[in-house]
Amino acid sequence: MQVMIRCKVRPDGVEAGLELLQEVYEEMRSVQPKGLRYATFQLEDKVTFVSFAEMDEGPEVLQQLEAFQRLRATPGERFDEPPVLTMLHEVGSYGFR
Repeated sequence: MQVMIRCKVRPDGVEAGLELLQEVYEEMRSVQPKGLRYATFQLEDKVTFVSFAEMDEGPEVLQQLEAFQRLRATPGERFDEPPVLTMLHEVGSYGFR
């Protein structure tokens, strides 16, 4: 399963969002969830974030992470636009993995 998660945070929430993302990555490094590949990018506007996830076992692997739950909590307080999850269907890639 491959997904893209796109969200736009409020300008005053960028720093807090980055801190929460760091917590997510720290927990991932500590727990090392099996079958998960995950990357997050901050777009040029500095308030839009795009994450790409590839999960062998499905979304449960992310939902089990406490830091990810905190990141997703109270979206109305931090986001200008709520997170949007899009399923991806790979057509091809080169050197991506």
